[in-house]
Amino acid sequence: MKNIVFLLCCCANLLYAQQTDYVDFKEVKTVLAFNQMKVDSTVFNSYEIKFDVLKQTDSVYLDAINMKFSNVALNKSKVKFKNDGKKLIIYHGFKASKTYTLNFLFFTSPKKAMYFIDWDNEDAVTSSYSDINRNTVQKKQIWTQGQGKYTSHWLPSIDDMNDKIEFDISCVAPKGYEVISNGKMIFKRETPTYNLWEFDMEKPMSSYLVALVIGKYSKNVEYSKSGIPLEMYYYPEDSLKFEPTYRYTKQMFDFLEAEIGVPYPWQNYKQVPVKDFLYAGMENTSATIFADSFVIDSTAFTDKNYVNVNAHELAHQWFGDLVTETSGTHHWLQEGFATYYALLAERDIFGENYYYWQLYEYAQELLDQDRAGGSTSLLDPKSSSTTFYKKGAWVLHVLKERVGDKAFKTAIKNYLKKYAFKNVETENFIAEVEEVSGEDLTDFVELWLKNKAFNYDEVLNSLKKSAYMQEYLMVDCEVYTSKCSDYLTSGISDEAKIKVITQIPNQIKKEDFKNSLKVRQAIARNVSKIPSELKIEYESLLNDESYVTIETALFNLWQNFPQERQKYFEKTKDIQGFSDKNVRMLWLALQLVSPDFEDKNIREYFNELTRYTSPQYGFEVRQNAFQYLHQIQACKDVCKEHLKEATKHHNWRFQKYAKELLKAN
Repeated sequence: MKNIVFLLCCCANLLYAQQTDYVDFKEVKTVLAFNQMKVDSTVFNSYEIKFDVLKQTDSVYLDAINMKFSNVALNKSKVKFKNDGKKLIIYHGFKASKTYTLNFLFFTSPKKAMYFIDWDNEDAVTSSYSDINRNTVQKKQIWTQGQGKYTSHWLPSIDDMNDKIEFDISCVAPKGYEVISNGKMIFKRETPTYNLWEFDMEKPMSSYLVALVIGKYSKNVEYSKSGIPLEMYYYPEDSLKFEPTYRYTKQMFDFLEAEIGVPYPWQNYKQVPVKDFLYAGMENTSATIFADSFVIDSTAFTDKNYVNVNAHELAHQWFGDLVTETSGTHHWLQEGFATYYALLAERDIFGENYYYWQLYEYAQELLDQDRAGGSTSLLDPKSSSTTFYKKGAWVLHVLKERVGDKAFKTAIKNYLKKYAFKNVETENFIAEVEEVSGEDLTDFVELWLKNKAFNYDEVLNSLKKSAYMQEYLMVDCEVYTSKCSDYLTSGISDEAKIKVITQIPNQIKKEDFKNSLKVRQAIARNVSKIPSELKIEYESLLNDESYVTIETALFNLWQNFPQERQKYFEKTKDIQGFSDKNVRMLWLALQLVSPDFEDKNIREYFNELTRYTSPQYGFEVRQNAFQYLHQIQACKDVCKEHLKEATKHHNWRFQKYAKELLKAN
């Protein structure tokens, strides 16, 4: 946001990884103030940084990208410093076994890691359409994302994760806005125009896990069995979506705390959705930020919900936040563990069959990667997310099978307790498992951690320990065609029935529509050419509690029975779908391309679809709208203006999409 500059009065105790042998930064106290007037305006605040010098040195460093500093003092005395645009370097004859306090003011206008959402709408692209700004969704927010982007763009800190510091953040925010940060909110001072929020962390963490969110939110608070406050934030207008969005949160928290065997290490746990987030979620210490596309109603829960992301980011509070990798070589210690424990939490909710089915899907993705020549060692820092997350989860599954449940759980507990608030490498974890189990795991490490190939045969043997998976693997209509006619009315699993449908979509019968929601969805997706004798049964799919099913069925019915289009439009006219408006946008696009259908509101439909390309909507909505307008060759002047704006969006995936689409228009 160009015209917002802020001062962060920071108790900045940070430095490069190589300095950890010489300096131990203990505590950061930061005050953040945002000025919306002019870029070079001055705001003064106080700060404090404390650190211990372990060995004599003549300088200490803090990562600080494109910042300005003033009033720099060491132990209340003026000190020599250098600001090279990337680091703040403090020069002094630092003596061993002595504690120092560093003070300064700093100013910055970050280009990364802190994002200002909808604050500059007055500068947004305008439109000649009078209704372009009606019913838009403006969410003025500020939020941060340190991992991969570096907190040092908005807060002097250490880009390397090997020094852990206690961060206490205070923030001045406009009246009516909530502030969410790490730790416990211990004080809130109110004035007629702004509030000062103060947060306290009791334990240290890596600087990439520092978080700040400012926005308009409501929240509900529940308490875990152990008494930890679970603060769940939501937009005030989304009160009816609170329950399906946060469904099973307390159950998963209680399960993970018991399963892991180590108490939750922080004062509270907060979750907050934000607009246009870079990823699905981020496990900032005690304060997970997640994409507001996961804010859903009960119908959406069937096909897209927050449960897995919720459990994954929660598991990171132990694996990643409490114990942190030393480098990318050991990234699986965070992502593989979080993926695995999230799956255990989902097993507690959805059952054993669900657990094995997810493992099977992970295996198929890893097998596809292997066949494409993309497999790498789990200890390769350049490995794909598929490797770190899903192969990492599989490694833990087979490791538990090898050493036994009791030894595995004991090793996990010992590992977390021994390295709490420290950094770890893979050998630290393996050593704990070997000590508890009494096994030499050298061969296991070679096969599962160092080997590039994915051990699919071993994985298949593990999956076959489940009777449910045995049944699924045995059902094969491409081999045993004579048995398939009766499979869809038998007692086999839904997943096995879906497999059958993908193999023989042209043999679907009326009675097959009497299956579950998931199986009916598979029929919708695989039967695109609808026989007239199945028309009534297929139309019933429009009544299903699934936005994916409704979207697919609407398109296929529209295509197969043009004489009935008005009926299908009337049936689905009030359905929005997911947060990306998948059903509504299909409905609008079909209205616009129906050659035999006249509607006095066609112009309004075009304007509505165009309106969804506006920067005032989340990028998921905008991308959907751009795609439909491109497909029907209706991306006109306003759409193109919005598309050009999208090429500068902070979400790189959306930015890339917009650039490619702009070339095609």
